[in-house]
Amino acid sequence: MSDTARPPGPPARSGKASALGWILTIGLNVVAPIVTYNTLTEDHGWSEFSALLLSSAWPVLDTAIMVAWRRKVDEFAVVTLVFLVITALVSLVGAHTARALLVKDSGVTGLFGLLCLVTLLAPRPLMFYFGRKFATDGTPESTAWWNGMWQYEGFRSTMRTMTLVWGVAYVAEALVRIALAYALPTDTMVVVSPVMLYGVLGALGVWTAWFGRRRAAEGARRQAEAEAAAAAAA
Repeated sequence: MSDTARPPGPPARSGKASALGWILTIGLNVVAPIVTYNTLTEDHGWSEFSALLLSSAWPVLDTAIMVAWRRKVDEFAVVTLVFLVITALVSLVGAHTARALLVKDSGVTGLFGLLCLVTLLAPRPLMFYFGRKFATDGTPESTAWWNGMWQYEGFRSTMRTMTLVWGVAYVAEALVRIALAYALPTDTMVVVSPVMLYGVLGALGVWTAWFGRRRAAEGARRQAEAEAAAAAAA
């Protein structure tokens, strides 16, 4: 479809459905895995690998709930599950010194960046599914609206560009953190590593919001110009 065609606006959001969906998402994909992991490793002496594997049961539960409730798979939960499994597998590799653990943490974010880049070869990139999670309330109407936006070239380009930037940023961040893990004292890197991790995440979040608004404004401007040209020709 022509990029100058007017994309439909989003349907009205259901506040109740949106709130319930986010409670499930944050609770089962973020809070529960962290609490489970910390409890098992700190209070019960479980290994990192075993604790991470058990923590991955929460995203599985979230996916099962979403399938039963909305008859669709929650891609956000699937990505969380993949991330936890990757983390568990990385924890088995190599030594378990402080520096090795810092390198492993960097390897996990680097693998996430590679996952973003690999999905550029898929029919739809990873940020399309992340965007659907954040831009809709999960109801069939809002999900259908988001899926329908894929027919617009500008929307497809936006999703692919976002995925590319996230992928490159996290691969670069991982490489820099690995280099610093060997260049800086361990006690310094223990402070630097989380600052870099959350700093990159925050910067990507701000850039994504800005880029999305910019692309939307450009699309609206092109639409207005096309309508003005059509009116002048008539």
